[in-house]
Amino acid sequence: MTGLNDKKLEFALEINDLTVSYKDKPVLWDIDLEIPQGALVGIVGPNGAGKTTLIKSILGLLKPVAGSAKILGLEIDQGIKKIAYVPQRGSVDWDFPATVFDVVQMGTYGKLGWLRRPGIKEKKLTKDALEKVGMLELAHRQISQLSGGQQQRVFLARALVQHAEIYLMDEPFQGVDSTTEQSIVELLRELRNQGATALVVHHDLQTVKDYFDWVVLLNVRKIAAGPVSEVFTETNLKLAFGSRVSLGE
Repeated sequence: MTGLNDKKLEFALEINDLTVSYKDKPVLWDIDLEIPQGALVGIVGPNGAGKTTLIKSILGLLKPVAGSAKILGLEIDQGIKKIAYVPQRGSVDWDFPATVFDVVQMGTYGKLGWLRRPGIKEKKLTKDALEKVGMLELAHRQISQLSGGQQQRVFLARALVQHAEIYLMDEPFQGVDSTTEQSIVELLRELRNQGATALVVHHDLQTVKDYFDWVVLLNVRKIAAGPVSEVFTETNLKLAFGSRVSLGE
């Protein structure tokens, strides 16, 4: 896969000596990571490896025991506005009384500010994003009435309206059909081609080479990180997952 500009010197994300614990049990241990701008990055590892914890630490939702993260060279509290986040679908209250349009328009609030009401510009951004993910016809439907794939498209549209420089996505392909999965991949490639960076928590080892430029292999510690062609090897996979894992080639 192409699209990574090797001449870029500035990193989208810099993580130094990051350690995060739950009840004194390390979930991430001494993570050092530099993610280049304009890459599609898969975050891969077994259950409990710390993949979601890494995403939440970058967002400032979890306070580390040690270490730090920078977003485009900025501290988290300054750089957070440059990030759009797509959470795990299972972590969202889908019974919340809101329409598809309302949920996507919420993505504009960060730049608009909570005291200002969305105007013509924000409504157009919302419609454009819904059209891009194929959900404009369902704009006035309650989110609780959507299928899993449709719900995922809505949250992707909410991220798109933010016109972010970095996209963090936690299992965006979970519970979606193959058509939705491929459309999400195409959108990710389009964002990458526009210069954005995307970090995607991913579990399907068979599609890593097709979907991503870079990969981060985690199992509490960083096993390896770098271009897929160099890092996504059977040796590294066995270090991350155990000896029974194979690329199946």
